[in-house]
Amino acid sequence: MARTRKKLGQILVSSGVLNAEQADRALKHGKQTGKRIGEAAMELGLASEKQVTKALAEQYGLEYVDLDAPGVKDKIDRSSLDEGIIKKFLVLPLGKSGGKMRLIIHDPMDLELLDNLRFRLNMDIEPRIAPKSQIRSFIEGPGKGPGGAPQESLVTDSIDRTIDRSVDRSMDKSIDVSSEDSPIVKLCNRILEEAVGMRVSDIHIEPMGDRVRLRYRIDGVCIERDNLPKRMQNSILSRVKLMAGMNIAEKRIPQDGRIKIPVGGTQIDYRVSACPAYHGESVVLRILRPDAVRIGLVNLGFEQDNLDIFNRIIRRPNGIFLVTGPTGSGKTTTLYSALDVLNRPDRKIITAEDPVEYNFDGINQCQVREGIGLTFPAILRSMLRQAPNIILVGEIRDREVGEIAIQAALTGHLVFSTLHTNDAPSAITRLIDMGIKPFLVASSIQAVMAQRLIRVLHDASKQLAKEEDLDPKYLSLINLKMKDALGKVYKAVSTEEAPNGYKGRKGIFEMMQMNAELRELAFKLAPSSELRKAALNSGMRPLHEDGRLKVINGVTTPEEIARVSQTDTGES
Repeated sequence: MARTRKKLGQILVSSGVLNAEQADRALKHGKQTGKRIGEAAMELGLASEKQVTKALAEQYGLEYVDLDAPGVKDKIDRSSLDEGIIKKFLVLPLGKSGGKMRLIIHDPMDLELLDNLRFRLNMDIEPRIAPKSQIRSFIEGPGKGPGGAPQESLVTDSIDRTIDRSVDRSMDKSIDVSSEDSPIVKLCNRILEEAVGMRVSDIHIEPMGDRVRLRYRIDGVCIERDNLPKRMQNSILSRVKLMAGMNIAEKRIPQDGRIKIPVGGTQIDYRVSACPAYHGESVVLRILRPDAVRIGLVNLGFEQDNLDIFNRIIRRPNGIFLVTGPTGSGKTTTLYSALDVLNRPDRKIITAEDPVEYNFDGINQCQVREGIGLTFPAILRSMLRQAPNIILVGEIRDREVGEIAIQAALTGHLVFSTLHTNDAPSAITRLIDMGIKPFLVASSIQAVMAQRLIRVLHDASKQLAKEEDLDPKYLSLINLKMKDALGKVYKAVSTEEAPNGYKGRKGIFEMMQMNAELRELAFKLAPSSELRKAALNSGMRPLHEDGRLKVINGVTTPEEIARVSQTDTGES
């Protein structure tokens, strides 16, 4: 007579994880949401993932594997199974024995998966079971820092247990997100402080179907830091929104906020954005360091000829200087560095920004507030009555803002602004496409500079590249032949201080100065391809050529220039 398998709810009750009332609540919640009782108990905060997985192991008579236990991860043999299968099915191999594959899985009820694996591997399977988040973390490597440096999980077992105890399992109460002693508060504080120490520019908190993914953007590249338990999602998001001054009850519309806390003796600003997504609100915190825009023009990455041109342009009495590039290309840093040089008692500087990211003594900074009618045009019109010498407009977004900025330039003001275009010549056609008259564009623009940010090789993490290290297609992009590259071009090498070989970023630039030919082409509505050809003939160095100089000087690698500067310009 076949043995009847014990129900999961009964196991959770008999092991003391749930009481009868909590099991009933979990069962009802599961029926309402279409989830199993174990998933429902985790979602309600009544049981942890480890507790449910251990109960599943008992229910199906499987060995439970704790991947966080010392020495367990050393037993996993990833070479015995195709990496594609490991990632697709979220399984971990413990090796083969007696014609059988010992395999760690997370769901013993997924019989289709087991049959599929038996067919694909052409052998029997001896399953073990481990929590899904542990398996995913091991496969995706969230326990590693940037470039592969070992990094402990942010949610340690001690914090996990504290959170489990802090949940009132007899009522639907959430974890306290206001008390400084709350484990969620400590976890959020640790994330904010750790990110500053790791030179992170953006913190991404992204709810997924079964976890909350935490990613850091370092030197322009996103790196997965950790996978946080799904049951912490609401508490973490509520804590961050509370710190940022947002409405924690509103989850249907995007919100913006700001956090300002001391880290290491320095006040750090975090600009917070919350956007509703399928599995919950996606939250991004941009870290604004006060010293980020005071690094000096020389340290931005200019070659000497471009630096000389830049210094001449920003000291002109009038006209418009535009900086173009995609989001995150360093446009704000470049313009603020220019303002820092020009910020003297004999000059009046006013800015219109949305939002004001960095505060400068001696500069009048105006924050756009659309809700009360304080728009870019309204601020700009008011600015002109303040008799400024220099005006910074955060971004030219439409015809009205563009026309006011041009009128300011034509009436004796020096105007700095940004525009979203791929290269410098495209800025001219973009302004005309907005509806601004061509003769106004041609007469007011003094120069346009396109830029990108490249990662810089760490001095202790670079080696001269051999021929087998160099990819001809990357060399071709920067117009460099193999024989010319050998002995000059470096490759990135992993070290303890810079695990991926890079540390910090600098800019590559494309500086287009307006001259009589370019003004005539703009007036005649010439396409950007003609403007680009004329600019190149007049001495403009394109982005990839500026990158070539950085490669030859040992600042970066051909791969990095290829990553950021590939554009369909036709001259490379």
